[in-house]
Amino acid sequence: MSIYLHDIPLDKARAALKAALEDAGLWRVLGSEIIPLDENAIGRVLAEPIWAKTSSPHYHAAAMDGFAVRAEETVGATLTAPLTLDVGAQAQYVDTGDPLPEGFNAVIMIEDTEALDADGEITSAIREPETIRIRAAVTPWSHVRPLGEDIVATQLVLPAGHILRPVDLGAIAASGHTEIMVSRKPRVAILPTGTELVPIGSDLKPGDILEYNSLVLAAQIRAWGGEARRYPITPDNFDAICARVEEASREHDLILLNAGSSAGAEDFSAKVVEELGTLLVHGVAVRPGHPVILGMVNRGSEAGRAIPNPQFPIPNSQVPIIGVPGYPVSAALTGEIFVEPLLAKWLGRRPNEAEVVSARLTRKTVSPGGDDDYIRVAVGRVGGKMLAAPLARGAGVITSLVRADGLVVLPRGTQGVEAGALVDVHLYRSRADLERTIFCIGSHDMTLDLLAQFLSERGRRLVSANVGSLGGLVALRRGEAHLAGSHLLEPETGEYNLAYIHRYLPETPVRVVTLVKREQGLIVRKGDPKNIRGLDDLTRPGITFVNRQRGAGTRVLLDYHLNLMGIAPKLILGYNQEEYTHLGVAAAVASGRADCGLGIAAAARALDLDFVPLFQERYDLVIPQIYARNELLAPLFEILDDAVFRKAVAAMPGYDVGSMGTLVAEVS
Repeated sequence: MSIYLHDIPLDKARAALKAALEDAGLWRVLGSEIIPLDENAIGRVLAEPIWAKTSSPHYHAAAMDGFAVRAEETVGATLTAPLTLDVGAQAQYVDTGDPLPEGFNAVIMIEDTEALDADGEITSAIREPETIRIRAAVTPWSHVRPLGEDIVATQLVLPAGHILRPVDLGAIAASGHTEIMVSRKPRVAILPTGTELVPIGSDLKPGDILEYNSLVLAAQIRAWGGEARRYPITPDNFDAICARVEEASREHDLILLNAGSSAGAEDFSAKVVEELGTLLVHGVAVRPGHPVILGMVNRGSEAGRAIPNPQFPIPNSQVPIIGVPGYPVSAALTGEIFVEPLLAKWLGRRPNEAEVVSARLTRKTVSPGGDDDYIRVAVGRVGGKMLAAPLARGAGVITSLVRADGLVVLPRGTQGVEAGALVDVHLYRSRADLERTIFCIGSHDMTLDLLAQFLSERGRRLVSANVGSLGGLVALRRGEAHLAGSHLLEPETGEYNLAYIHRYLPETPVRVVTLVKREQGLIVRKGDPKNIRGLDDLTRPGITFVNRQRGAGTRVLLDYHLNLMGIAPKLILGYNQEEYTHLGVAAAVASGRADCGLGIAAAARALDLDFVPLFQERYDLVIPQIYARNELLAPLFEILDDAVFRKAVAAMPGYDVGSMGTLVAEVS
C-alpha cells in the first residue's frame, strides 16, 4: 500500500514543481506560431509585441460630410455677417473619409453651409454649388482626422503576453498586420483511472461512478488557453496506467492523472510516477485537494529517451505530471491551484487574478489547522453588509462549486473563523451579480427552485440556504437575509409562524406573505412494502425513520402530532437521524437508509417514491419591511401574481396555490 511521502505546504509544493520545470528547461513560454488575423485569434496570447507598420489614418481624412476650407479664410463669419466662399478655390466638397485636399486644413459640416447658385440664390445642388455661405468661423483641423490620429507607424499597439479581445483585432488590422505571432497552446492529456468509473450516459448500477472530472478539467484547460485531450477510462491496473501515461507523454506538455492519488490498495498514481520518472510531492496541505501528486515523467518509453514526433516541436526529455484527486471539487480546485498558473507561464501571460471583496461570514466555520482551507461561499449584499454564506464542504459535492460565488481561503494555522468575521472572498462572479442577489434563508421547499428560475428571467438571483424555519428567523434577526421561508406551527393556537415571529423578531417589522399551502406526509418506498399508513406505524418493530433537523418546521409539525397521539420520540427508530431538506429525506428512503420520513409530496414524486398524505400546512415568506419595499424584491411580488408561475407550482404534487401572495400579517 502506498503512503503519503508527507503533506507539505502549498508554497513549498509549488516551489518543488517550479524547480523541476526549471531543471528540465520548461519554466518558460513553450513556443510560438504564426496565425492569420481573423476571428479565431480571440483569446490567444501574443508571443511578441505588435508594432504599427502603418499609421491610422494614413492620410488627413474628412471626419464629416461637408466642405474642406482654409480656416483662416472663415475668420469673421457670424450669423448676422455671413461670408461667401468660392467652391473650387476656397472650398471643396468632401464626404466622410475622403482625403483632405492639398492646402486645406478644416471641414465645415454641410448642415452649417448654404449652397448658392451663380445668382447667389440658395440651390439644391449641394455637391456642386457655385459658392457657399457660412455663418460661423472654424478653427484649423476642425472635423478632420489628421494622419496618425489613432495609430502612428512604429508605435506599440499591444505588448507580448496580451490576451486578444475582439477590439484588439481591429487595432492590429488598422496598424497594417495580416498575421500575428501567438504562444503555442499547451497540450494537456487527461487520464481518468478507476475500475468503478463509467462514461457519461451509461446505465448506472450500484457502485458505478460517472466519469465527468475529465470533462471539467478539459473545459478548464480550454478556458485557460490550452488544448486538452480526454483519454478513455483506464481500470485500476498498474501496468495499464503506466502504458497510458507513456503514450500520453509522447505528444503532450502536461499529464493530468485523475484519481488513484490517495493511499489505498488500488491507488497506483504515485507508484506510476515513481516508475516512470520522479515523484516530487505526494500530499499537499490544502482542503479540499489533500492527496495531490506532483512529479516529472520521462518522455517516451525507451530508457527515458524522447521518441521523435514531427508534429510535436519540443523534444524535452521530461513531462510534468499532476496526480489529481478523484473527488470532483478537489479535482476542479487542483486545476485552479496548480494547472492554471502553469499554463499561464507557458503562454507568457499573467495568472488569473480573481476580484476580491470583503464580506462577513454568516456562520462559524471550523478549519483543519495544518491546511490551507478553500471554503466555497454564496455572496450577496443584505442591507449595508456584504455577506458570505458557507456552502457544503464535501469534496464530492460539485454543486457547491456551481452555487459558489467565490472562495474564502483560510491559511494554515487558522483553526476557524467566528460568525460575523470579516473575510476576503475571491470572486467567481461579478459585483453586479452580487448586487442583484436575493438571500433566502430558512425552510426548504421545492417551490424555491422554481422561484429562482422565474427571478432569473427578471434579472435577479435567488440564493437559498436550508437551515430550517427557526434558523431563517434567526438569520433575519441578525440581518443576514432578505427573506425567510417558514412553516412553524404554534401548538396552542394551530396558527403558523406569527407567534414565532413575535418571539424571535420582536424589534423587526416584517411582512408575512403566503407562498403555498402544501401537503405533508410520509415518504415511503415504491409500493409501500412495509404498509406504513400513519405516524402510529413509526413505533412498529423494523420500521426505520429519517427526521428533519431541529428547528425545521417539519420537525415541529411531527413533534406536535406525536404529542397529540401520546407517542414518545424515543420509541421511533431513527428519530435522531436528520436531513436538512425534503429531498434529503426522500434520498434517504430511496437509498434504503430509512423506510420512511416526513416530507412533502413533491419530494416523493421527484425520486419516484410513494407518498402517504397526512396534513396540510401553510408555507409563508417572512420579509422584513425594509426589504419588502425595496426595488430588489419587486420582481418577487410580481411573480407571486404571475399566472404562469402559479400554474407551474400547481403542477407539482401536493401544492395548493389558491392563497399564493396573500398578505397574512404585517408585524411591527
